[in-house]
Amino acid sequence: MPPDGDRARVTTRGGDSGDTSLFGKERVRKHDRRIDALGDLDEAQSALGVARAQASGAIAEVILELQRGLYLVMSEVATPASGLASLPRRIDALAVAAIDERAAALRATARVDGRFVIPGEDPLSAALDLARTVVRRAERRVVLLADAGMLDGTQLIPWLNRLSDIVFVLARSVEPHPTAARDG
Repeated sequence: MPPDGDRARVTTRGGDSGDTSLFGKERVRKHDRRIDALGDLDEAQSALGVARAQASGAIAEVILELQRGLYLVMSEVATPASGLASLPRRIDALAVAAIDERAAALRATARVDGRFVIPGEDPLSAALDLARTVVRRAERRVVLLADAGMLDGTQLIPWLNRLSDIVFVLARSVEPHPTAARDG
């Protein structure tokens, strides 16, 4: 076990009054719209982790790649505009182009019919479908922030939109026998 000096502090007590920190010194209330978005992004990150824990090989590698990109989104959302220049990496036009290319490559190898999907064909596809819905909610929160002028969504919103597309395609690519929604 590492010495206490090498361990991250988990309990800081800094949020006991209902405030929390953004990257930098700025503090906001825990119900701030930016914190709501970060909570949804964090949930999306965890949902992708549940899917990755069930995946293997190339699918697990793709999910990990997506999770790493999602951390960049989270760092940008957590950083006030005045501190964005200090971030070592951000979601930019190249990141959007890269995720576009990844989506196109995955669509070329997966069967995606024009149908409604009933999630649950197997645990991995169900976990991916759940992750996709959480990503969509997080995307809506980021759109709200952009519309309120709290961040620049020019690259973040397209990247998140592609992320949910990729997760949908991944779910279709791993499910054994897709079940289309049918009228009763």
